[in-house]
Amino acid sequence: MLSINAAKGFDYGMGFEIADMRGSQVNDLFATNSKGEVVTRTNYSGGIPGGISNGMPIYFRVAFKPVATLMQPQPTIDSHGNAIELQVKGRHDACVLPRAVPIVEAMAAMVLADAYLLQKNSRL
Repeated sequence: MLSINAAKGFDYGMGFEIADMRGSQVNDLFATNSKGEVVTRTNYSGGIPGGISNGMPIYFRVAFKPVATLMQPQPTIDSHGNAIELQVKGRHDACVLPRAVPIVEAMAAMVLADAYLLQKNSRL
């Protein structure tokens, strides 16, 4: 996901929130559901404990940087180091927002398909 333009952060499951917790607080314990399927009681790992899917739903977050062009005056300096105020007229950078969701969905699909094909073709 970090190879997507404007993406600045990525985490899955509880992500960075886990850093402030004890292992006993975020351990995804296995159990069986009413259908007799093996599941975890929680999904703190976002379906990927230790880098391997455990069959639970996979969820993650991608953080994107905000658009850099602001429509308000900003203090800066010119090429000689003199303090000036910059007022931009019009947008000069693309907003990723309308495209972010389909791009992230497509990247996730490609990564999962690639992992599936690698696993299917691996030989011991």
